[in-house]
Amino acid sequence: MAEPQQRPSEGEMYQPIGNVWCNDGREIALLHWIFKHPKLEEMRGHPEKVLDAIDEYGKAEKYLMNVGKYKSKTVIDIINTVKPAAMVELGGYVGYSAIAFGAAARAAGGQRYYSLEQNPEFGAIATLLVDLAGLGDFVKIVIESSGDALKRLHKTKTLEHIDLLFIDHTKPLYTPDLKVAEELGLVKPGSVCVADNVVIPGNPVYLEYVRSTVEQKRERYNAATEGPKGNPDLVYENQFIEGWEPSGLADALEVSRCVKVSS
Repeated sequence: MAEPQQRPSEGEMYQPIGNVWCNDGREIALLHWIFKHPKLEEMRGHPEKVLDAIDEYGKAEKYLMNVGKYKSKTVIDIINTVKPAAMVELGGYVGYSAIAFGAAARAAGGQRYYSLEQNPEFGAIATLLVDLAGLGDFVKIVIESSGDALKRLHKTKTLEHIDLLFIDHTKPLYTPDLKVAEELGLVKPGSVCVADNVVIPGNPVYLEYVRSTVEQKRERYNAATEGPKGNPDLVYENQFIEGWEPSGLADALEVSRCVKVSS
């Protein structure tokens, strides 16, 4: 489906400094920096130029915890293969992935891209940058907790299935939110789930879930007493694809294609 990308060169990396990597004012500073950028007019309606500017800020000013252009290339390869009518991401941050993947999904004939982001400030920044990139009519930023947003979008019939799910939010929510999507029937045979950061910082709980056999999942399903339980009968085929953080550190994506419902 997709191949690992070449490691970034030293000049293309940008390093996090200190122990705080987000939510310290850098995101609002990014917005001001972009809208004062001398090439602002060239960015309007051009997703790649907006992404380049975000990367430029990450290298010149402060690190941004975006998926980065290297793992983005892998996800875009998957988009071009899957050609999702409906794509959803959990965790939008400042809109980098929504711009990169929204542009690719639209070009592949998609109908809608939903970016679910719980932080209202991040969601507002993402909305402005998505609009700047000319994707406001295709990418919908939803400011709400991911599990609640999935339930609401399903209840209102706004979202009835997910062809491609990109998971890149709070790591302990990867598994319960996938289970919510399974319970709602949003993820079903034909759906593809792509989870970021399965090496850095890692997510063994999620990997264990998607790699488990139906029998193992049924056992845990029957023993569960709280939280979403998912659909243990869904069978996934998994692919571990190596990639690179913007810092140059090795990370990976777990790609899980739902292939059938076991009887």
